[in-house]
Amino acid sequence: MDLRLTEEQRQIADSVGELLANASDSASMRRAAFDHGGFDAALWAQLGELGVCGINLPEAQGGLGLGVTELVLVAEEFGRRLACVPWLESAVLAGTAIASLGDDAVAARWLPPLASGERIVTLDIGLLECAPLAVRRSAAGWQLDGVLPAIPAAMAASSLLVPVQVDGERLLVIVALDATGMARRERANLDATRPIAEVRLTAVRVDESACLARGATVDRALDRSRQLAAVVLASEQVGVAQQCLDLTVAHLAQRVQFGKPLATFQALKHRCAQMMVDLELARSAVLGAARELDGGPDEGRRLRLTTMARSLADDAARYCTQEAIQLHGGVGFTWEYDPHLYFKRAQAARSWLGTPAEWRERFAHALLDEAAQ
Repeated sequence: MDLRLTEEQRQIADSVGELLANASDSASMRRAAFDHGGFDAALWAQLGELGVCGINLPEAQGGLGLGVTELVLVAEEFGRRLACVPWLESAVLAGTAIASLGDDAVAARWLPPLASGERIVTLDIGLLECAPLAVRRSAAGWQLDGVLPAIPAAMAASSLLVPVQVDGERLLVIVALDATGMARRERANLDATRPIAEVRLTAVRVDESACLARGATVDRALDRSRQLAAVVLASEQVGVAQQCLDLTVAHLAQRVQFGKPLATFQALKHRCAQMMVDLELARSAVLGAARELDGGPDEGRRLRLTTMARSLADDAARYCTQEAIQLHGGVGFTWEYDPHLYFKRAQAARSWLGTPAEWRERFAHALLDEAAQ
């Protein structure tokens, strides 16, 4: 498989990387994470102006109409900087779900403000198990009651996509997070750069126009969204691993022991080399998955590639963040140094969109089902 990038793809990655390097450096990222609830509004506005919020969304709806390859290249830059913006939640998860419904009227209504960054939409991805929402028929639509314990980016978002079950039928509804009966409460989270919140619904009224899709269409759209987002998340993990390698190499070059830079010690070189090997293997898997997703493979191949990218990227992120802390020595776990923030991102990201073990189990079941036919 040819994984070489075009000049246009390199320019896209470089432009986003340059913006994030300047606007989401360590100091800016920490301010957004710990002083502003994990949301950098100024950076989000800049990303909207650059078109980053609509990379994979249709041009007819204000997006750039680009492919999965461009999406993962940008995602790697987000992972490198731990940018405090709901790009994965809104542009990738919610945007892909809406675009995958195949309803032109729904797309025309909801995608343009999402693609421009004017509206932030999040999606209930089931981070924590909970009882399903209670849904009752009302005169104009439905009434929702219940608690969603962990919704990503809920404090920054204006709308929430939530699948519900009504009389045995699957519905996908969109609810304004400031609607009457909606209450949000920020939750403690291991990764402060990617906040989550509890959303409580008390007699929330949803009319018919807020129902975006019904039946099998909902499941297909959500599955497409989760698979694509899993590959994008894997690319973020590659960015996390890359930044940890860069931070570690820079630290070893500066730190002197026994009159020599630590970077000259053979044992430490071997550990950095292993970090690079794991990183490049994961990056190749992610790019390979993106290439095939752009080409529209069949369902079985799509699942295999997603599983491979998700698993290898998770391994690389966990290994490289652990090694970064170890190779920074005594300062590696202190508040003033960044490796612990990347370690927390790598650990927290494992539970998003299904753990790598769950993806492997799903793929194994698919193989067994195919062999049984």
